[in-house]
Amino acid sequence: MRGRRPSGPEYVERLQGSTQAKERLHVILETVAGRCRVIEACARLGISEPRFHQLRTEVLAAALQTLEPRPLGRPTKTPSAAAEHAEALQEQLDTLEVALQAAQVREEVALALPSVLQPRALEKKTRQNRRRRHRPT
Repeated sequence: MRGRRPSGPEYVERLQGSTQAKERLHVILETVAGRCRVIEACARLGISEPRFHQLRTEVLAAALQTLEPRPLGRPTKTPSAAAEHAEALQEQLDTLEVALQAAQVREEVALALPSVLQPRALEKKTRQNRRRRHRPT
């Protein structure tokens, strides 16, 4: 056999995790590789055989789940999330269109009636000024 020897269970030491978890995984991998018997593994870990079998099954199931093929690329957004986003944008657009129409109507009124609005404003100012002038000092 050419190349490096496979590290096998020794690779566990390079992983991040607690010492107890690393030891359990190391022993489980040794039993899977045939280097250690189940009875010896149970004695090293201080657990019963049924618990060991349970741990080994959980570890292998987690490994299998991680290795399941996944579609390439980024996951697509769910249609409901995209539809909700589009609906929210449409509501915002409708609100802004109503506000724009109201502003246009206000502008049209202001342009059509400037002579009606300004004389009243000037008249009020002149009345106030006249009262101030005639006050006794």
